[in-house]
Amino acid sequence: MFDIVLKNGKIVDGTGAPTYQADVGVEGDRIKAIGDLSGADSGAKIDVAGLCVSPGFIDIHTHSDAVLFADGRADSQVCQGVTSEVIGQCGFSFAPVTDAKRMEALMPGRLPGIDVTWETFDGYLEHLAKCDLGVNVLGMLGHGTVHGAVLGDEMRPSTDDEREKMVRYVEQAMEEGAWGLSTGLEYWPGIGATTPELAELCSPVAKYDRLHASHVRNRDIYYDLGFGEVMAIGRVTGVRTQISHIQPKYGRPTHAMKHTIDMIEHFLEIGVDVACDVIPHEWSHTSLVAVLPSWARDGGPQALLGRLKDPQMRERMKVNPGQMWRLVTDEKWDRIILYHVHKNRDLIGMTVEEIGRQRDKDPFDAIMDILVEEGEEMLQAHWTSLNFFEDDLRMILKRPYCGVMSDTFALTPGGPTGDLIGSLAGYGWVARFLEHYVRKVGVMSLEEGIRRLTLLPASRVGLKDRGTLRAGAYADITVFDLDQVAFKCTVEEPRVHPDGIVHVMTNGEFSFRDGGRTNICAGKVLRAA
Repeated sequence: MFDIVLKNGKIVDGTGAPTYQADVGVEGDRIKAIGDLSGADSGAKIDVAGLCVSPGFIDIHTHSDAVLFADGRADSQVCQGVTSEVIGQCGFSFAPVTDAKRMEALMPGRLPGIDVTWETFDGYLEHLAKCDLGVNVLGMLGHGTVHGAVLGDEMRPSTDDEREKMVRYVEQAMEEGAWGLSTGLEYWPGIGATTPELAELCSPVAKYDRLHASHVRNRDIYYDLGFGEVMAIGRVTGVRTQISHIQPKYGRPTHAMKHTIDMIEHFLEIGVDVACDVIPHEWSHTSLVAVLPSWARDGGPQALLGRLKDPQMRERMKVNPGQMWRLVTDEKWDRIILYHVHKNRDLIGMTVEEIGRQRDKDPFDAIMDILVEEGEEMLQAHWTSLNFFEDDLRMILKRPYCGVMSDTFALTPGGPTGDLIGSLAGYGWVARFLEHYVRKVGVMSLEEGIRRLTLLPASRVGLKDRGTLRAGAYADITVFDLDQVAFKCTVEEPRVHPDGIVHVMTNGEFSFRDGGRTNICAGKVLRAA
């Protein structure tokens, strides 16, 4: 007896094996059988003839740490077939906490009214588990958060004693179910961390066989130093390594992607466990303060506010802007769009060039004015930019170790998070990948494309019994019509669900059925063991 049978589907099982026709029988939260189940008793039989049946998609890199407290339904993910996501990326997680007010101000995507009342990683996960979640959630520990718990807002190399404290935080989080450690080395405070410090913190991660996911120091002029550093840490410590959003940025040499692939494959040859992922389009996004030099951010938000109000300090910032974004140093303001602010919502969707013109200000001054106006919410201001290159994406996606991810928030229209815009990828990263790179461009087969969305991220994180369709696996299932899958988001209107997704099951329950969101939130907080 099955609770549900999906009949006559085209099974794309997540392993990369050829598609075949079969039925899928679900009992409780597990897949009980796959095959000819035409004679089986079932509570519900759903004909999915002509449709693809795959494992639920896994987003290996998101920043939903805070927004899920405000609204855990995660419609932007569910409506494109996502059943699990990995939070705590780019060095930022919601634990450990030694200063609740500081944490509330720092976390991207935080909404008013979310109070930090926990201290440990375990405490954070316990609070998150009380939310109604539309997707399964896996938490990474952020290096920047660990640094802040020990050094506060000081941006400097750590002492031996401080590193010992940080190592203890890392070990504790691994014991409490963190799936690994993330580093954000272009951001404060990761930008101030030395390679030996990072290696020391990655050693306990390796001991627990968890993952180090890194937003590297540089992806343009010094791309080889940025990528090489994290792979060298993997070589020295043995930690499994994931290079996040690996595509080189505006300002990179044209050979950067090919050289990076050569580097990865050299490290693979010598035994380093390294893989990568990409955002499947040419738009990047980050915090607005990233345009500023690192010295301007030393001491935290209040110190930065003081400097932004000082005309002489402003001029210093403009002469020596943050080197993270060559778009800024080259003054390509027409390629940068304001995407999220709290107090200047009328400016959302405008280019920095347009904002400067509207305010009759130099574009850089306009950015600094906005940061001052945002006040304590300044670190939650984000922008997007035309920053990546299609040729690079096609090149790296041909490599079997390259996954796909959103790098954004899980949001729900009409709810507390409905007005937020995480990125252009937020509502359609899966559809963009399947429609463009799989169906139209043909960078890879459908079977391989589904593996990149399912078993590959599951195996990178170490997630068992998910990411593949087989008897005994959890019933995280997505049913879709490949011919109808369509990415519909635009820069002008990024909050549009894709076409082509028909059914989504999370832990055996329909979160999305017959092309529409149900009221069911069957997601769980998943801990590494």
